[in-house]
Amino acid sequence: MDDKVTQYLIELNHQFYQTFSGEFSETRQRLQPGVDRILDQLDSQIRILDLGCGNGKLARALAQRDIACSYLGTDFSSDLLAHARENLPDDFAARFLELDLTEDDWGKSLPPPPFDTIFAFATLHHIPSQTLRLHTLREIRPRIKPDGVFYLSNWQFLNSPRLKKRVQPWEKVGLREKDVEEGDYLMDWRRGGYGLRYVHHFTPSELAALAEKSRFQVEGDFYSDGKEGNLGYYQVWKPS
Repeated sequence: MDDKVTQYLIELNHQFYQTFSGEFSETRQRLQPGVDRILDQLDSQIRILDLGCGNGKLARALAQRDIACSYLGTDFSSDLLAHARENLPDDFAARFLELDLTEDDWGKSLPPPPFDTIFAFATLHHIPSQTLRLHTLREIRPRIKPDGVFYLSNWQFLNSPRLKKRVQPWEKVGLREKDVEEGDYLMDWRRGGYGLRYVHHFTPSELAALAEKSRFQVEGDFYSDGKEGNLGYYQVWKPS
């Protein structure tokens, strides 16, 4: 993908979340079942990094479960981070950091030492271009302990006939099909106004290849979420 197109798609998503942060947060008040399933497996006394934490629902869930951990949530949206900082218990060790995973040196903003557990739920599919996604994952790799675990999920919207109808032609944002990569889609939003955002639809083999190239190994995977239990594809990675 051309660098100018990559940057254009990044800016498109930035504008979307700036415009619809409130409406988006309203639709993200509960954890997805797949995330709940992962939280059931967590140990206490761990350092957690939550990349793309959004409105902080995961931090609140950890606090409600009384999981003893040190939590750092990051997101590029200052508006969503403002929501994330609300309604957390005083005794829950949570910090939030404004951080953009599409920037070259984003990892320098993170505190040492490495983390026990890293989450990237519904995050990677908003990063355009194979090159940039691989760069992001290679930045994640040294931030996790050798025996740590990286959990990620990606939206499987093509599994839903209803959501497939939300796919829009690239011409709506001045692009053509040949300007983007296979698996790239433009999705519309209709709550509180009309918006458009970039989303990538991953295949299991595509994610497995990214894991290998970024020095991870896939330890497990499962589908969850939505009425049919197939709107989220989860993978569990460990450093290789």
